[in-house]
Amino acid sequence: MKNSVHTFIEQRTFTGKQAVVVGCGKSGLAAARLLDVLGATVRVVDSNADLTETILGPLKGTVELVAGPHEKRHFADADLVVFSPGVPVKKLAPVLEGLAPSTLISELEFASWFIEAPMLAVTGSNGKTTTTTLITEILEQAGHTVFTGGNIGVPLCDYVLDSEPADIIVLEVSSFQLQNCRQFKPHVGVFLNFSANHLDYHENMDEYLDAKLALFRRMTGEDTALLHESLRPVLTDRSFTNAHIQWFDGTDRFEAPYLPGKHNRSNVEAAWQAVKHFGVTETQAAKAISTFKPLAHRIEPVGEKKGVLYVNDSKATTLDAALAAVRSFDRPVRILMGGVWKGGDVTAFAKNIAGAVIHVGLYGGAREHLEPVLAESFPVTWDTTLELAVKRQAAQADAGDVILLSPATSSFDQYTGMAQRGADFKRVVGGLDD
Repeated sequence: MKNSVHTFIEQRTFTGKQAVVVGCGKSGLAAARLLDVLGATVRVVDSNADLTETILGPLKGTVELVAGPHEKRHFADADLVVFSPGVPVKKLAPVLEGLAPSTLISELEFASWFIEAPMLAVTGSNGKTTTTTLITEILEQAGHTVFTGGNIGVPLCDYVLDSEPADIIVLEVSSFQLQNCRQFKPHVGVFLNFSANHLDYHENMDEYLDAKLALFRRMTGEDTALLHESLRPVLTDRSFTNAHIQWFDGTDRFEAPYLPGKHNRSNVEAAWQAVKHFGVTETQAAKAISTFKPLAHRIEPVGEKKGVLYVNDSKATTLDAALAAVRSFDRPVRILMGGVWKGGDVTAFAKNIAGAVIHVGLYGGAREHLEPVLAESFPVTWDTTLELAVKRQAAQADAGDVILLSPATSSFDQYTGMAQRGADFKRVVGGLDD
């Protein structure tokens, strides 16, 4: 437990306060646990009416669980409301009526109140996890102790309670988390790119961008905002931070054999520019980058059968991410797409993959958004499941082709998440004849 937590306990800051945590995911439960330690009275609310107190784990019998549709009375006595990532606050406006905006915060914001080490935070529409984990690898190889979490891995509240103190906190941060941040302030903030994403959550692109820019709102001249060159047209005339602004783009500065494609050159450069601010040398960075392999489901080669390369890019939940994956290959691509539609310009996508993609294999949801446009430029087939789509493409592919799972959608039509989708792809590929 961090010293700052002890200070809050000693000052009885939360004693007698009613806290409401929205969402029973790991971030919500981590926030509930921290609030309980601080002495608050804690109520956890979740719209899933099937949940029982078992979901609370060690908090069972200590905090209150309200499962089912949210009602105003669940929030009326709240001194603080902490939101799990992905909970759309605007949609809860009717039940939050009368609460001061300052009482509505994200788990990330709440945890940051207790952080003493410098924070390095990465956001963007695509590439966040690869860049965040690469930054961690470089820093650790350079001798730093690092906590990595936020939108990946361990919630920041769990670090506050359980983890040994780190030299540097490295966080992947999403628009969901940032939209309810007011005091969160990293020493270095990275904005990788911006494209249509999460429009099933955000009202429009302006709201989505505003959420991203909350990362930089509290930064000062002693902090650094690293912004990709593609953001200049959007941000140049916009006042959003007092941080020192530094622009970056992709370069060939480093050998990164396991990070193909132009988008990854930008990710690598972003990582280097970020770690420089913590005393890392270019030589140290180069050594770590040369051996770094991204996490599973991110342009991950699964195997080659009969001369056909199978690649799992299940993490690609936007059209821009799928485009980046397509551009990583100099071989004909058969792309597999489908799932829950999140928005984007399909016409522009079709134009940009022309000459690289030779077949589009759709499966599951989003057919009505993708097929009418893509069928004008490419052979398009549709199957009910990913397995059937993979087998169809395998039967039609020639040696030298790439069969690329890069869905450009979320996975929740048929899977519990992108990892399960990627694992299913691997399973199907594993069962194909060599």
